[in-house]
Amino acid sequence: MGFEVDYDRIIFSSAFHSLQGKTQVIPLSKTDFVHTRLTHSLEVPVVGRSLGRIAGEKILEKHPHLNEVHGYQFNDFGAIVAAAALAHDIENPPFGHSGEKAIGEYFKTGNGLQYKNVLSAKEYQDIIDFEGNANGFKLLTETRKGVDGGLRLSFATFKTFVLRDGYEYL
Repeated sequence: MGFEVDYDRIIFSSAFHSLQGKTQVIPLSKTDFVHTRLTHSLEVPVVGRSLGRIAGEKILEKHPHLNEVHGYQFNDFGAIVAAAALAHDIENPPFGHSGEKAIGEYFKTGNGLQYKNVLSAKEYQDIIDFEGNANGFKLLTETRKGVDGGLRLSFATFKTFVLRDGYEYL
């Protein structure tokens, strides 16, 4: 089905590579290395691929026409989940949700307050309510120099990215 192409597009994107410089917070870590978002983002798809394959087997048992008519294999589900999992931290700030809160506080009460009068009310609200997942959505879909239409992921992978954590980011 070609869902592996989604994984390739994500892993070779500059946005994915930017995760290398962001710290992944691991409380009381016993390791002697800094665990970056890039390392974390490479580990998560491994788990996602396994879970996706298990789910794919169950889905195909319940809906055999997906295989018989459309040709889906259980590995396709693993590839979809792995690609969405690979993208899950794209454009999130360092330190995850704590980083989002810190950005909001900086612009609400810190030196960033100086920008309140320079931005529209909507732009300023977006900054103080900073949401890394919305930034990821934008990055995956936005046309930029040399990247027409964003990463052009399959609908299945994109929808899995959008629906993660149990709710939709649209």
